[in-house]
Amino acid sequence: MAVCPFSLPVSKERCANVLHAAILLVILIALSFTSLFVGVGAISPLDLFNLSPVQLLILRISRIPRLVSILISGAGLSIAGMIMQQLSRNKFVSPTTAGTMDAARLGILFTLLFLPNIGMLGKTAVSFGFALAGTFIFMQILSRIQLKDAVLIPLVGLMFGNVVGAITTFIAYERNMIQVLSTWLFGDFSMVLKERYEVLYVTLPLLALAYVYAHRITIAGMGEDFAANLGLKYRHVVNVGLVIVAAVSAAITLTVGSLPFLGLIVPNIVAMFRGDNMRKNLPHVALLGATLVLTCDILGRIIIHPYEIPVGLTMGVVGSGVFLLLLMRRDARAA
Repeated sequence: MAVCPFSLPVSKERCANVLHAAILLVILIALSFTSLFVGVGAISPLDLFNLSPVQLLILRISRIPRLVSILISGAGLSIAGMIMQQLSRNKFVSPTTAGTMDAARLGILFTLLFLPNIGMLGKTAVSFGFALAGTFIFMQILSRIQLKDAVLIPLVGLMFGNVVGAITTFIAYERNMIQVLSTWLFGDFSMVLKERYEVLYVTLPLLALAYVYAHRITIAGMGEDFAANLGLKYRHVVNVGLVIVAAVSAAITLTVGSLPFLGLIVPNIVAMFRGDNMRKNLPHVALLGATLVLTCDILGRIIIHPYEIPVGLTMGVVGSGVFLLLLMRRDARAA
């Protein structure tokens, strides 16, 4: 037993968990505070005590909505990736490597073509339907693959996603919608303003549901036979997990676009140090995902200030590097 600085005497493992989460939370709070003062509009921490009407407007309309959307998007996609990895029993599966995001893009194109006057919530609902269908198709393909190789499965997901993406691009090209679709789908928080990001709040109860189902999703990830022996309704749990993944992916894709590699690398980083218990890892995954996206966004605003690099580009560079390290680490352990 050890005396944890945050509570009564507890085990060393729990004390370490609390300490790690507290460190991540402190870093996230510091970065969040910094984010409010980074941008073209000049606002300093000292100005908080005497904000001009223009500065107050910038905070209310742009900086605070942007910060909230970054935190929700980072935490949401990271948790969605962890659910996908648990259910598929593969560490290299995520919404971006399983066709989920590509199917959501196809749904967005569908609304732009056939339901142009539908509101943001309606666009999210349609995109969710497409994302859910794409995720179910991938899981059906996965169930028919005999060789469950760690790299083969995400490659199949990438191929499936590329097929869906090719269909989306072809339709957009035929309807002269390429530029409009690109504007909607490239990961970028610069267009996040008040009354254009609130749909992200839909993901919050879904993330709470993911925490409630965390133990059941962990057991379901051990296989249908094992789950059935423990009396778990395997199909019900899988369906709940896929609905969470699809809804979160659709809302984030519609609001801020694609954030590559996020749902892939964050759960892997946490699992490297904390194992595969989903409920214990979920707060750490959420905090690390939000911290990573916020860091990339701040870097994108600083590197070529007063211009801005979209977060999709910075996330792609950072995420691809970490992904290669994960692959190299896997090969080294296999050797």
